[in-house]
Amino acid sequence: MGLWNRVSGAIKDKNSVVLANLSGKSSFRNPVLETAIINATSHDDCRFDKRNAQTVFSWIRSSPISLLPLDWALSRRMEKTRSWVVAIKGLMLMHGAFNCKEPAVQNMGRLPFDLSTFSDEHLGPSQAWGFNAFIREYYAFLDQRALISSENDNRKTDISSFMSQQLSKVRKWQSLLDTLLQVKPRAENMKVGLILEAMDCIIVEIYDVYSRVRTEISKVLLNLQSIKKTEAAMALKILRKATVQSEELASFYEFCKGFGVLNAGEIPAATQIPEEKVEELQRIINGVSDTKMICKDEEDFSEEMEGKSAIVEYKEVKGNLKTVITDKWVGFDEN
Repeated sequence: MGLWNRVSGAIKDKNSVVLANLSGKSSFRNPVLETAIINATSHDDCRFDKRNAQTVFSWIRSSPISLLPLDWALSRRMEKTRSWVVAIKGLMLMHGAFNCKEPAVQNMGRLPFDLSTFSDEHLGPSQAWGFNAFIREYYAFLDQRALISSENDNRKTDISSFMSQQLSKVRKWQSLLDTLLQVKPRAENMKVGLILEAMDCIIVEIYDVYSRVRTEISKVLLNLQSIKKTEAAMALKILRKATVQSEELASFYEFCKGFGVLNAGEIPAATQIPEEKVEELQRIINGVSDTKMICKDEEDFSEEMEGKSAIVEYKEVKGNLKTVITDKWVGFDEN
């Protein structure tokens, strides 16, 4: 960031703080909270202000009933800014708010602002495109995370629909992981401290989401006695997806290590899924047909019914892709 942009940004932040303190307290405005949000999302591109961020998080914990002042102040800040620095800091602040684990934040439904079309106005197109893409991807993840967190998972169901809901839950977390793996710096000029701080947050979140996927898959495998044949096929598709994502995750970690992201220093170790659970799932599927299940689109898939595992790989046979059952499983240790 150039000297003029630094000075201009500092002046804007100072004026915003003055206006916040002159506004007075109301049902949707809190000068102390607004000041902390402005300082936490300042135009200073050197670092994220954790002290002021903690002030915001402390307010959330002490005032969990109403998020109106937080929503109003942060939304106003985000929707007015055309600075990639302020936008990324705002997303990091929102990310930290989710980690406060307060029900009011978890149940907000969607983010109170929209950065899906964000564009920085202080850099030229050749310099800004990487930052713009990063902000849009980071926003897409947080917005999807907010939606998933707000869904009520405590609905009363009968035994026959329990497994379907568990499988649906896994698919949602796998979809969120797909979105997370899109959040990464794509331009050389993005090797700056603030981006690396944001990526540290992303790496921690990826670990958490991938662990949730593994946990939910384990729940499915523990309840195979109630699974239907169609649900078993869905479960097998989920396991195939887990294999693909494990490969993408390894590639993502390698990319982040090369970029200098500290939390990507070591990829979590793999673990084995109980073989008897895989065999039980295969026996359920084998009850459908002794022949291969051939499908034509992504919603359907082909599986060979013989072998010792439910994980799928692809091999090229005479110019065509063939589905092959393997005995591989990748997941995180429970530590």
